Amino acid sequence: MAKRDFYEVLGVSRDADEDTLKKAYRKLAMKYHPDRTQGDKEGEERFKEAKEAYETLSDAQKRAAYDRFGHAGVDPSAGGMGAGFGGGAGFADFGSIFEEIFGGGGRQRGGGPQVYRGADLSYSLSLTLEEAARGTTKSLRIPSWEACGTCHGSGAKPGTKPKTCPACGGSGATTQRMGPFAMQQTCGTCGGTGKVIPEPCPSCRGEGRVQRQKTLEVQIPAGIDTGMRIRSSGNGEPGLGGGPAGDLYVEIQLKPHALFERHGNDLHCRIPVSMTAAALGARIEVPTLGGAAEIELPEGTQSGKTLRLRGKGIKGIHAAHPGDLYCHIEVETPVRLNEEQRRLLEQLDESLKRGGERHAPSGKSWADKVRDFFK
Repeated sequence: MAKRDFYEVLGVSRDADEDTLKKAYRKLAMKYHPDRTQGDKEGEERFKEAKEAYETLSDAQKRAAYDRFGHAGVDPSAGGMGAGFGGGAGFADFGSIFEEIFGGGGRQRGGGPQVYRGADLSYSLSLTLEEAARGTTKSLRIPSWEACGTCHGSGAKPGTKPKTCPACGGSGATTQRMGPFAMQQTCGTCGGTGKVIPEPCPSCRGEGRVQRQKTLEVQIPAGIDTGMRIRSSGNGEPGLGGGPAGDLYVEIQLKPHALFERHGNDLHCRIPVSMTAAALGARIEVPTLGGAAEIELPEGTQSGKTLRLRGKGIKGIHAAHPGDLYCHIEVETPVRLNEEQRRLLEQLDESLKRGGERHAPSGKSWADKVRDFFK
């Protein structure tokens, strides 16, 4: 079968940079790695295909030869450009990529089965503004694994035992040669465990473990904000082959608040005031996270004016002092007036008109702008 174009295999354009190639390969390796596909032949072929494509395109010399001559330019058996290349940057990158995939990479202990760190888990936690500001403790229900009670963790049907993998001889890894190079990879038959189970346990289907739910207490520090993460070490997925468990990352999201909007450590709120209070000035009560507070509304306050209460915001995790509370004034126009109220307002309007521009602080400038617009 003819080989597919390497750029098509990785799903990238021909001008893709090194970082794009690495991300594309990492995605395919995670999807088709033998540990994930569990002996699926098509998955194994996809993995080998992606590995070959990345090995070629991540090496500057090989990529140049491939771009010019195609597969013939990098095929050692063809005696062409590819035959003289040594292990380039592509080989150096494989280790780091597998460390990213398996959280520290696979390793062998004394030549035995490969050991992998468990994958990290992510949990999205919604908090109220008050909980985030003051800190709290939350109970999370997360998936967990425990040894199967039927087979006691062996994965084999009661009365039977796992056997040494015939493909890797119990090492958990096989060696694949690519011309002058050799690459060790996880055994596709046993998935790196070094054992095969002829008769799997009916309760866990050969996994040796069953999934359960566990409750975890997480301490939320005061001042935390949306987008921040809390790491709970060792509460991710369990490792393979006796490897360490991954970590749990709790990602914080703040719920919308009825009164406040948070911008960093500052809080913002809308304060509706009556027309008369805005005109005459008044002391008004405003909400804060610590209770009610009073602010002085100056005489002649206009809608849109912002008043600040220092220290009434939130003290962030790394902040030395709390933020401020910004009160955005909205002057309300009276509605549903009765006859007497309407008459009084008409009298007030006539009186204000006789007073001229001094009662309308923005009126003159706005009128001038209108006249300039129509010139």
